[in-house]
Amino acid sequence: MDAPPLIFQLKTHLNDLIPQMETLDQTDLSAPFGDEVLIHGHAEEAMLQYALAVVKGRALPFVQDGQKPVQRRILYSMHRLGLAWTGSSGAKPVKGAKVVGDTLGSFHPHGDSSIYDALVRIAQDFSLRYPLIDGQGNFGSRDGDSAAAMRYTEVRLAPIADLLLSEIEKGTVDFTPNYDGRDQEPTLLPARLPFLLLNGASGIAVGMATECPSHNLNEVANAAILLLENPEATLKDVLQHIKGPDFPGGGQLISSQEDIETAYETGHKSLRCRARWVKEDLARGQWQVIVTELPHQVSVAKILEELEKLTNPQPKDGKKTIDLQQANLKQTALEFLEEATDESDKDNPMRLVLVPRSSKVDLDEMMAFLLLHTSLETSVPVNMTMVCLDGRPRTYGLLPILKEWTSFRLTTVRRRTTFELNIANDRIHVLEGRLVVFLNLDAVIKVIREADDPKSELMTRFALSEIQANNILEMRLRQLNKLEGIKLERELQELRAEAERLGALLASDAAMRALIVSEIRADAAKYGDERRTLIQGAARITASSAAVRSVPDEQITLVVSKNLWVKAYKGHGVDPSSFGFKPGDGLQFSVETRTTQPVYLLDSKGRAYQMDASQVPSGRTDGAPLSTSIELQAGAKIISVLAGPDDQMLLFGGTRGYGFIAPLKTLASRQRAGKAFITLQDDEVAFTPVQLGARDEAGNWPGFIVCGSSDGRILAFPPVEVNELNGGKGVKLMVLEEDQRLSSIRHAAGEPFEGKVKLADREMDIRLVGHEWEKVAGHRARKGVQTPKKGILL
Repeated sequence: MDAPPLIFQLKTHLNDLIPQMETLDQTDLSAPFGDEVLIHGHAEEAMLQYALAVVKGRALPFVQDGQKPVQRRILYSMHRLGLAWTGSSGAKPVKGAKVVGDTLGSFHPHGDSSIYDALVRIAQDFSLRYPLIDGQGNFGSRDGDSAAAMRYTEVRLAPIADLLLSEIEKGTVDFTPNYDGRDQEPTLLPARLPFLLLNGASGIAVGMATECPSHNLNEVANAAILLLENPEATLKDVLQHIKGPDFPGGGQLISSQEDIETAYETGHKSLRCRARWVKEDLARGQWQVIVTELPHQVSVAKILEELEKLTNPQPKDGKKTIDLQQANLKQTALEFLEEATDESDKDNPMRLVLVPRSSKVDLDEMMAFLLLHTSLETSVPVNMTMVCLDGRPRTYGLLPILKEWTSFRLTTVRRRTTFELNIANDRIHVLEGRLVVFLNLDAVIKVIREADDPKSELMTRFALSEIQANNILEMRLRQLNKLEGIKLERELQELRAEAERLGALLASDAAMRALIVSEIRADAAKYGDERRTLIQGAARITASSAAVRSVPDEQITLVVSKNLWVKAYKGHGVDPSSFGFKPGDGLQFSVETRTTQPVYLLDSKGRAYQMDASQVPSGRTDGAPLSTSIELQAGAKIISVLAGPDDQMLLFGGTRGYGFIAPLKTLASRQRAGKAFITLQDDEVAFTPVQLGARDEAGNWPGFIVCGSSDGRILAFPPVEVNELNGGKGVKLMVLEEDQRLSSIRHAAGEPFEGKVKLADREMDIRLVGHEWEKVAGHRARKGVQTPKKGILL
């Protein structure tokens, strides 16, 4: 099939294809029997038709009113049923089933469950920042509880829904035939505020998705006013008013100001949100933590479930027991936490109680651990994709959204003003006809009594229009008294003044903008409220930061056995004879470190691994298999266990004679399978890293690197000749023949040189002084010299 993948084509070309798809003749997709049809071409057209229907008719909100089609139809249906909130109490609620039935029958023939699910969501105060429906009954909870059936719940429009529906009958938006052509439905709602920003939206279309966060009404209103008064305002100006998302459940937004600005500039980013809590003091010095707000879309039930998995972990699939990481997390969780209970009720919508194991538990360390391992801190996606003014889906930043909405609002108010002006002019026209009656009452009565065609006679004699003549003929006699004439003149005067005002408004863009600004201020004063989500930057909790805060900084000696079991003994300088092993096992590596520092391992194939020293079992036990911490590659052996300062420099390389210098921290890897660190040939193994001393004042390492070959040659050269890299193959240390290998490498202070050097197949004690040392000391990438017999101490 020569055509590109459909999803790829959809993502890259959907915007360009929408105009053609909207006018595509559906019959072009099929052909009479016998005609040849290319399957991939037919599939593309059908797929794009389906994608267009999903994007514009189901999944994405519109920038003008912030609603998806099903939500718009529900609200309009409720408006037609007279369920608007008016006066002090509002309309009497009706069963949810009635609204669902009317919406289903008139506008949205896609199943009652899809309509009711949408209705429930826009009635939930934990889903929407400003719910549009006032629901009575069980509408679910943020813990995932389902709403009651539609036959039990009752609904009516919330007061704030008036901002979407109050102008719908004033010619502000276009109407289109419904699915069967028997009724009319609005293509948009005349939103008086940008509801896409107020309530946000969430949806998945074909090849695209949307996650628009909610915002505070007062902040959005002020930003809209700014753009109406100053269309040239920048994003930085807008962000003086809109500080960030404002979620229904509150919480704390800890992302930096730079991250928030990036999200609003591009319309696409992930922000970090954290729960809010308080420390509650109890009797006898005890205390507990009360979580009062959770991150967006996180429930108490989810937190309790995550805590249960921490304190009572279950073996992973295919395993009979929990692994080392699960065991260590369980131990740490139980050291911090005694119990967690949900005490939420009517008076306390959110009250999650965390009871520490004892009053001596450090609050910051406990919360750092819980933030890291539960959804008390989580990411909130921002993906502001919507259907724009031109009918195409786009991902917009904050500024384009507000600009498109203000443009829509200007158009809406102009249409409303034109509608009101037409109504006023029509009424003036009728009243001017009635005024003719009062000025010529006897003549008009005579025409009506005597003429064969009173309407035509009135139109001819008094220069009336057909509308005026019909209205005069339909007047009641009691409307001809003197008092009615006075009322008529007063109404006519008022209407002419109103028409003049409306005409001046339409003629002045500045006046139109001022009117919209005053309406936004009035709406904000009526429906605005305080921000719920605290915006306060904080460092994201990571595994390393949480470990530093929650693990005591202690000296330990980490031991790895020949059978690759690992454990740790407290303190440094531990006598190796005190190490205990299983029968047939023994010591292979030991390294002194601290619980707050990572431990690095290097295998014979050049792969580097990282372990958390604080998670290693105590030396009082048998320890744990190394495989529970790292995933050693097949055929490899551990050749070194390393620990120390991050900037500690070491010489790495392989037996083919290449090497490089790198700091210890470059071995770090978050993956259990480690990372490729030293590049080796198939028949090559890595040598044990050589630790270098501290640099001198000139920045060079003192001493020499001494290499020994498998054929008995030896070479010494200064470390400064070796390149510093973060991994790889490195530079040539010593020239070797094809059948030769680097058998020994070490760091020496210089002349005289004394120490063990492995040459050929055995390790020998070497002492080089004077002329013998001068022959050995040179530069890297040389062959070196054969070991002098005088230098061998037997």
